[in-house]
Amino acid sequence: MQARTAARELALILFSQFDKEISQYETKEFEDIILKSVRTLTNNATEDLKVSVGHLLEMKEFIDEYEANHPTNLERPLTVSNVPVPLPMTSDMSGRIDEMIAVAEKAFVALEIAEMTTLEEKSAVKEFTLKIAEEYKKHCQEIDGYIKEFAIGWDFSRLVKIDKDIMRIASAEILYIKDAPDKVVIDEAIELAKKYSTEDSASFINGILGKIIEIKKRLN
Repeated sequence: MQARTAARELALILFSQFDKEISQYETKEFEDIILKSVRTLTNNATEDLKVSVGHLLEMKEFIDEYEANHPTNLERPLTVSNVPVPLPMTSDMSGRIDEMIAVAEKAFVALEIAEMTTLEEKSAVKEFTLKIAEEYKKHCQEIDGYIKEFAIGWDFSRLVKIDKDIMRIASAEILYIKDAPDKVVIDEAIELAKKYSTEDSASFINGILGKIIEIKKRLN
């Protein structure tokens, strides 16, 4: 995983844990919340993996029982071991496998972000996450003002917070950090929306961020 990608995801978790106005936070508080965010990531990954292991054990039990009760093995002497038998893949089992693959991928990403953030002597992930937070802190009124302006027909206070945070992070990067291609920033914001929100949110965020790029061109 690229450091910038990890930082954007970590920034989203950081923003979700703010319990007061962004202007009231000091850099040290950002750093403390980042560490808590990493713990949140790893704890969630651990819980998801526990659920996934439970599903695996259920599937193993089903397969063992299916094999033991298959006509081929019922006809064999009790003193001999069962032989493998063809196993039909039901939609239920297939769905559970897809779920476990998704959980494993999320856990891998969480652990990779945690490693990149806490184990590196000078973490590029942590530094960039802090940079995003600091830039949003400095320009929060302008950024939220732009989002309000472009969210036509929407009450800003009623927008889903995670959607607002994704737009805040991307807007801070597009307007004030300016060291990554705008398309990359928007693409990753859309991926965060698909992962943590909805497909509809991804489309909505894409539209708003397109307007943010127009603001950037105007300001330049």
